[in-house]
Amino acid sequence: MLFEEVRERLVVHRNVYKPLEDSRMLGHSVERYAFGKMLDLGTGTGIHGIIGSLKGCRITFSDITKESVDCARENARINNVSGDFIRSDLFSNIKGRFNTIAFDPPYLRSRPLGKGKTNVRTDGGIGGRETIDRFLKTYKKHVLRKHTVLLVESYWNDFQNDVRELNASIVERNHYPLLGDFVVLKFGSL
Repeated sequence: MLFEEVRERLVVHRNVYKPLEDSRMLGHSVERYAFGKMLDLGTGTGIHGIIGSLKGCRITFSDITKESVDCARENARINNVSGDFIRSDLFSNIKGRFNTIAFDPPYLRSRPLGKGKTNVRTDGGIGGRETIDRFLKTYKKHVLRKHTVLLVESYWNDFQNDVRELNASIVERNHYPLLGDFVVLKFGSL
């Protein structure tokens, strides 16, 4: 699978989320379902955008931190892929619409976002849903008529509710004894 091949060639900069099991699940989903113009939102190392590019997608790599955008740019170069690289808090600096959005958001429970020091790589705010809810309120303005969204969630985020509300399919699922279930939800116009 592409995920394992790409992960072996990655560099991980300090303060950038290292691809773990949630990244692997999303990587496999990108390999199966991504098409067309793709936004790798919360790109981190850029692994999902690189996988999408190797599949033939036109990629926009985006993250809230400069470190992540720089890391994704370097990994794209190492993997001989190109794309646009944008620093953005979710869609704040994103122009255009996409066929595919892949997003592995921060989903761990923390204090309310913006209230004290948080780790933007992992802290999802109260219930781990603040970033996810902001994404779900705004993503429709950034998709083309024919689109798919691939979104990582955990049991902490009440993903079952999103399955119902979004008419989503669970395309990847893993259970971890101390962490519970992690899933990749797929939803959109396809």
